[in-house]
Amino acid sequence: MKTFMFPGQGSQSMGMGGTLFDEFKELTREADEVLGYSIKELCLEDPRQELNKTQFTQPALYVVNALSYAKKVAQTGRKPDYVVGHSLGEFNALLAAECFDFRTGLKLVQKRGQLMGQVSNGGMAAILNASKEEIEATLTRHGLTNLDLANYNTPSQIVISGHAAEIARAQPLFETGTMLYYPLNTSGAFHSRFMQTAKEEFGTFLSLFEFADPKLPVVANVTARPYQSGRIHEALSAQIDSTVRWSESIQYLMARGKSSNDPMEFEEVGHGDVLTRLFETIKRQTTPASLSAYLQEMRPSAFDAPGQRKRTAAEEKVIAWNQQYPIGTKVESTLMGYEQLQTRTEAVVLFGHRAAVYMKGYNGYFDLNEIKPAAAAGK
Repeated sequence: MKTFMFPGQGSQSMGMGGTLFDEFKELTREADEVLGYSIKELCLEDPRQELNKTQFTQPALYVVNALSYAKKVAQTGRKPDYVVGHSLGEFNALLAAECFDFRTGLKLVQKRGQLMGQVSNGGMAAILNASKEEIEATLTRHGLTNLDLANYNTPSQIVISGHAAEIARAQPLFETGTMLYYPLNTSGAFHSRFMQTAKEEFGTFLSLFEFADPKLPVVANVTARPYQSGRIHEALSAQIDSTVRWSESIQYLMARGKSSNDPMEFEEVGHGDVLTRLFETIKRQTTPASLSAYLQEMRPSAFDAPGQRKRTAAEEKVIAWNQQYPIGTKVESTLMGYEQLQTRTEAVVLFGHRAAVYMKGYNGYFDLNEIKPAAAAGK
């Protein structure tokens, strides 16, 4: 089996796209019509120094990714078995899965880039060789409460996002021992709570469009699981202020290949090799034990009849929850006293038997049996 990976912001550089614009003149002309400027000129010459500005970066990457995919399919005559994209790249994954056409996707990305480009006074930094728990404990201990974990890029690389001043204050805390700290060249606190306004505005824009269900499995950044039917609007909106669970997404796909006895191949489609290098690190740092939870989740259940699988109680519970409660639902714990929690993903089945949902206010999973919507409590 094969997965195509589409890169996102950070992989851009002048010259990207090369001859693709001349090879796919109709799509290039369509991009120019939507954007109101020459995408070829922006990518190959960047005369106004705009390529690294978010509102230009995102459409440019989307177009180059799309043209790269078109060329790949034309050359091989084969589509992938799975697709996944890092942040902005997820729009190309959905394009490949025929959820929308090239023009629609570009309109979405253009709006997303404009909204995210308006956010200022934020920053991001990559931390290497520290676990999620170590990072959270350090931030709490030093009172850095305006930073969130934005990207799980590999088991050993996590990106934090938040107020620019706290990003600067955090640097010496993560330059001890084997830990490394790399501030990123961004103006906004992407994939953090500070993108809430952009998320809401983008959600309103998304409501103007209708999307088809994926014709290929698309693994979502928000859930690290394939998109479910009818959930594209919610997932793309939530993605802006939610953690990019890239490492988990790749591990899920690795396990998918292992469970089917058809090892998964990964190929980056677009400009550069950022995702290829991340994949090699994830592969190197992923042990058989760390894939066991994914493999248990993929184990087939009993069959009522040949070819017809009976849903488990956990699956039924997840389906019912997702049909009734969108991402962002406010809930409270019925066991541990947690209040003002908010769901950050759709509900999923963990370990093959546990119906659970990931919480923004807790940064972990809660069993569906242990929570109730806040509205149910009269709040």
